Amino acid sequence: MRFGYGTNGLADLRLDDALALLADLGYDGVGLTLDHMHLDPLADDLAARTRRVAARLDALGLDVTVETGARYVLDPRRKHGPSLLDPDPEDRARRTDLLVRAVGVAADLGAHAVHCFSGVTPAGTDDDTAWKRLAESLAPVLNAAATAGVPLAVEPEPGHLLSSLADFHTLRRTLGDPELLGLTLDIGHCQCLEPLPPADCVRAAAPWLRHVQIEDMRRGVHEHLPFGDGEIDFPPVLEALAATGYQGLTVVELPRHSHAGPHHAERSLPFLRRAAPASPPRTNRSGEPSATH
Repeated sequence: MRFGYGTNGLADLRLDDALALLADLGYDGVGLTLDHMHLDPLADDLAARTRRVAARLDALGLDVTVETGARYVLDPRRKHGPSLLDPDPEDRARRTDLLVRAVGVAADLGAHAVHCFSGVTPAGTDDDTAWKRLAESLAPVLNAAATAGVPLAVEPEPGHLLSSLADFHTLRRTLGDPELLGLTLDIGHCQCLEPLPPADCVRAAAPWLRHVQIEDMRRGVHEHLPFGDGEIDFPPVLEALAATGYQGLTVVELPRHSHAGPHHAERSLPFLRRAAPASPPRTNRSGEPSATH
């Protein structure tokens, strides 16, 4: 299994320092949130900055997923605003443009997916209108993803229009099941609100998994917690994830713990390695155990 840590939980560190920390701790990769303090998606010199980050990732041996959950990157007054569901079409277009930019960044970084979410349904907007806006807003992003060959991984987010695995399938069917549309599965969100246990959610989501986020959480409470502070039994979850054959990163997401980000990054990886299933012994061509194992 390949574990990463999200830069939204290392927001008090310079990006170079955050990447070096994760490499030193032994992480396989990083969930890179495009934000003003790290890789600003609205910067005039975005292409040059992206090349520098790509070189840094390569030098450190880190894989990457591009995440787009920055709180105020588009609007200093509205958390996660504007969204793909906003009544104003120009505002929706700003979010679509951000995601198209993210696809370009992901392609230049060699990322294995671009993460996104739907947004909260605005007051006074009926569900049919909201789903129509979401599908229309994502169409240019999926076109960009298809051109770049980078999967788009939509995350069910508690409180959003698309909040569950069932909602993901609603979107998938609405869009005609495009090849590049996949799923970000947040293990904590499964514990929070899905009817199935988290391990069963992993198995149900397996065909569409393109990105995985992980943290502890309690039933009915959307609060990202350090491992051991919630209710999740992680060994069955990681065993189920390993059984799917998922090859992407499983990224720790603790966005409200940046004040102690290095501590939680150091603590999280040993926890996950202990909880993960043991790798099968390597064998040689005759089926004998490898001497290097």
